[in-house]
Amino acid sequence: MDLDGILEKLEAGEQELVQKTLMEYNKENSQCFFFNAEQREQRKFKKKKFRDWVAKSDSDYDSDYSDDQEVKMREKLGEMVIKILERDLQPSCQVVCLETIRILSRDKHGLSSFTTPSAMHILAQYAGLDYSEEVEVPRIPDSESVVEALKGLCNIIYNSVEAQEMAKELRLVRGLARRLKLYNETRSSHESKFFDLRLLFLLTALRVDVRRQLAQELRGVSLLTDALESTLALKWSDIYEVVTDRLAPPLGKEETERVMEILKTLFNITFDISRREVDEEDAALYRHLAAILRHCLLRQSDGEDRTEEFHGHTVNLLVNLPLMCLDVLLTPKVEHGSVEYMGMNMDTVEVLLQFLDRRLDRGHKLRETLTPVLNLLTESSRVHRETRKFLRAKVLPPLRDVKNRPEVGNTLRNKLVRLMTHVDTDVKHCAAEFLFVLCKENVSRFVKYTGYGNAAGLLAARGLLAGGRGEGHYSEDEDTDTEEYREAKPNINPVTGRVEEKQPNPMDGMTEEQKEYEAMKLVSMFDKLSREQIIQPMGVTSDGRLEALDEAAQKMLQQQESSDLESDSD
Repeated sequence: MDLDGILEKLEAGEQELVQKTLMEYNKENSQCFFFNAEQREQRKFKKKKFRDWVAKSDSDYDSDYSDDQEVKMREKLGEMVIKILERDLQPSCQVVCLETIRILSRDKHGLSSFTTPSAMHILAQYAGLDYSEEVEVPRIPDSESVVEALKGLCNIIYNSVEAQEMAKELRLVRGLARRLKLYNETRSSHESKFFDLRLLFLLTALRVDVRRQLAQELRGVSLLTDALESTLALKWSDIYEVVTDRLAPPLGKEETERVMEILKTLFNITFDISRREVDEEDAALYRHLAAILRHCLLRQSDGEDRTEEFHGHTVNLLVNLPLMCLDVLLTPKVEHGSVEYMGMNMDTVEVLLQFLDRRLDRGHKLRETLTPVLNLLTESSRVHRETRKFLRAKVLPPLRDVKNRPEVGNTLRNKLVRLMTHVDTDVKHCAAEFLFVLCKENVSRFVKYTGYGNAAGLLAARGLLAGGRGEGHYSEDEDTDTEEYREAKPNINPVTGRVEEKQPNPMDGMTEEQKEYEAMKLVSMFDKLSREQIIQPMGVTSDGRLEALDEAAQKMLQQQESSDLESDSD
């Protein structure tokens, strides 16, 4: 049925006809996610080919469809459905109308009829989120119409900046927060709880002011932590220790979906916590949350990929928490089957290390997937001696393989050293920093395990090319060398980090005149490359930092002149 025919039937206004007509439309378009996709691609191609025009952003393309007749017709359909929802309708008709809005809201080019104040207010009412001081008890989303309204709001708010602003004015976050307080007391369906949480995540992801409001005014961390605890059905054996049954069945699909939405929203509202001072009350709250996150890391979900995603969101949130609160990851008592090291329970650290290894092997979107877990392990190693020593034993065991370069092989050390020369600066820095901390920020030890060529980037950035150690405070225990390393040490090339056969001297057999000629030829080549700015000669200053050679030479000359003047005055 074409849109003209649908609009004509809706204008008749009879509820039964409205319901029947929209049911047919919904059935026909239930799997339609991109309206006019082929036509739009053709129009993009024409613009690029014939007008030599390239859009700077998606919004440049979007403006092209303001005169699209089909878009206008769908907007008119949306406007008419909103007006119908203002009437006193049967529940079944409400659901059908809201389903239509959900389908139409998938197309970001035709949302104008849903982003007006009146339309957003109507949808908020159907979703039970019309926040009002007079309403004592928020509407519980058990009905199908409430769930459909939530789905529509999720689409609209995700696709429209105007809708995001309107959501703030309608105080949807307050309505969601009030409903979240009843999370433990209601027996709402999975869908209703899930889309409450999804809408809350979208609002906090897209609006900084809403994020701040939920965190500070509405005590969002406490609210969401309670919801997380309820979803996981936790039992506690101590103040910061959750009972974790390793033989328990995997966490169900629905529970995992809700937990991940909670974790994502908590990540949004705790983004800057690690950079702020926290009082005792907040520290207790974050320790409580960290204990729950420890339990999350030790639980499996339904399937390897879902478990990986579940653990990924857990790691992301752990990175946000104050380091002082992460001690609860190690405090649970050692039990049968636990990984124990120096009398501490290392189950969590072992899981994080396995998680890191899997993501290294996948090699996909390394910045997003690797940097959080690397940062977490690095900072934990800085402040927890037992964690650092355990990780060093696993990642940098006593060196025996001195025949291969440090980046060659399949051990964790090999994989991490390979990342030290990665094209992505963040990935490169995080991998190098992790290994540097495991070496207690000792330059000679760091070079020993990674090779000077791989280590040079971090050492230059830290001003340590001349040797020494970083600013961290570590105990002074000695590095124990294996017999294999001691025997091979004199023949190890410090740049490559492996034993290499001695190469013949290319100047053997040359006369002194020939050597001088070759040396001057080399100087001339470097001088030409430098003058043409193809290369920039660098030198290492006395404080271990790289500096342009001409600048370093000028400073040395100035220092020499100053010294000569002082000598003359004496």
